[in-house]
Amino acid sequence: MPALNERRRTVRTEGAELAVFEYGLRPAPGVATLLLVHGYPDDHRLYLPLITELAATHHVIAYDTRNAGVSSVTEAPGNFTLDALVDDVFAVLAFMDVSDVHLVGHDWGSIQGWAAVQDPRAAGLIARYTSISGPDLGHFISWLRSRARNPRRWPQLAGQLLRSSYVAGFQVPVLPETIWRLVLTRLYERSAGRRVNDDPVRGLALYRQNLFPRVRRPSPAQVSVPVNVVVPLKDPFLSPRLTDGLELWVADLNVVRADGGHWWPATHPKELAHLLRAL
Repeated sequence: MPALNERRRTVRTEGAELAVFEYGLRPAPGVATLLLVHGYPDDHRLYLPLITELAATHHVIAYDTRNAGVSSVTEAPGNFTLDALVDDVFAVLAFMDVSDVHLVGHDWGSIQGWAAVQDPRAAGLIARYTSISGPDLGHFISWLRSRARNPRRWPQLAGQLLRSSYVAGFQVPVLPETIWRLVLTRLYERSAGRRVNDDPVRGLALYRQNLFPRVRRPSPAQVSVPVNVVVPLKDPFLSPRLTDGLELWVADLNVVRADGGHWWPATHPKELAHLLRAL
């Protein structure tokens, strides 16, 4: 991978210090700005192959979310709620003094992105959103409930519940931490080709502080910015049918089905770069 010119900043937010990384062109009229938000159990390095593809033509910002990489929380045990994560998104945008940004999120970064584009603060700051392998939590719950009410859709419901079964396992105290440290971290690092250190354990808080309280989350708010949803067809965690119903609350929606797995942004950076250039 070619060397990248990396400019690092530290952004202090409520309860966290975020490591923010800037690549590519300097901000200027006519230069598109991308903000890349990673998911679990990754940090911003998930996107380095993509950034290598885009640095010559784009202004690119990526950061380690408060549960990952060289970012950290400043108060134990830490606030990892979705509200805090979205506040971090807007803190980074404010610190970098950018607007009309194309927000790109993967996995938990995508979940944060959906919440960000529904936030009133997004007006004038986020011009477009690309979601990869991470649903809006309100839509996810509504989707499950709609399948539960229709017996003909029970196979879809059962399939997604099976895909999401690991989430229940993450709620168990101590055991997930032990399995990650003894077995899974080494396997994931071998697959990803990079060290993740204790990020898988740190990131368990995302599941423990957000998912079950969010069952009572209201239906999503209307989204007016253009949204592109990339659906990797070999994703073992998310059904391709989860895009059903998005058109009810996303006015400008484009769904792209991709031949790949959950970590498609890392395994297919050229394809993702081509998509982002075309938008």
